Amino acid sequence: MGLVTNMAARSTFLVTGCAGFIGSSTALALLRSGHHVRGVDRMSNYYDTRLKEKNLRALRQYPEFEFATSDLADTDIGSLLDGVDYVMHFAAQAGVRSSWGSEFEVYVRDNVLATQRLFEAATGARIKKVLYASSSSVYGNAPDYPTTEQSPTRPVSPYGVTKLAGENLALLYQQNYGLPVVCLRYFTVYGPRQRPDMAFHRFIRAALTIVPIRVFGDGTQTRDFTYVEDIVTANIVATASSDAAGIFNIGGGHRLALNEVLDTLSDVLGSHVEREIDPEQPGDVRDTSADTSSAFRAFGYEPRTSLEQGLRAEVDWVRELMREGL
Repeated sequence: MGLVTNMAARSTFLVTGCAGFIGSSTALALLRSGHHVRGVDRMSNYYDTRLKEKNLRALRQYPEFEFATSDLADTDIGSLLDGVDYVMHFAAQAGVRSSWGSEFEVYVRDNVLATQRLFEAATGARIKKVLYASSSSVYGNAPDYPTTEQSPTRPVSPYGVTKLAGENLALLYQQNYGLPVVCLRYFTVYGPRQRPDMAFHRFIRAALTIVPIRVFGDGTQTRDFTYVEDIVTANIVATASSDAAGIFNIGGGHRLALNEVLDTLSDVLGSHVEREIDPEQPGDVRDTSADTSSAFRAFGYEPRTSLEQGLRAEVDWVRELMREGL
């Protein structure tokens, strides 16, 4: 599926969290397609901000890109929305395992309060569509696989609770104020620009430095792994599509056990990767698998990238980071 959409040739997008993994990848695709991007990111130090600066450098090569360092929880969002056609909301405090305890306050502020303020401001602007980036974490341990959008939402982590709250806010503003919203539930995204705390980034870096890979659990847990460029395509086409409203699963089309992924990584690297087994972590779900038939019917979403292709791209990217001392 290409990036052919029914958008105007040159639309203006507000992309929140534009220095992060999915935000920067989507913003770059929009700029390459000739759109204007107003990026906003609070540049939190949840991970090395040098990685975010590297993402921003790629965006700043385009004259159609403008950037604001702002915190959506306390900034004037109205001014950010001035002249904007579409909003893509990726800004969030990420991470399942770190969302417990005292850190939950940060998750509430960044994922719930900031989202509510953005939706509230958007009701007073002439926005054609708002995309809210959600997560398969809202399902928790789903009762059925592949999981449909009608499956119960029972998060097993505070992070999942806050992402579900954002979805509910999106639907409330849609129902009460007519705000045109689409929510995409991403399933285990990987690829270049992935955060350093995420599994594939950690695995690849460990393997390249000949350090045993830490695996939480026995490795038989399964995930629906989705390459970031497939996510980017879904973001852009769902935002443009008049048939995309409500909630949609966005998955990679293949459910694999973690041990299978590590075997594929060994094949990509041409050497066996050593594993170190650690206990399962609170908030980690056992399995995920996305039924993406609704997204296909509404806006033609089909994942196109195999796990091996995606891993090779991420390995190349991590090697580049290591050469740069990042």
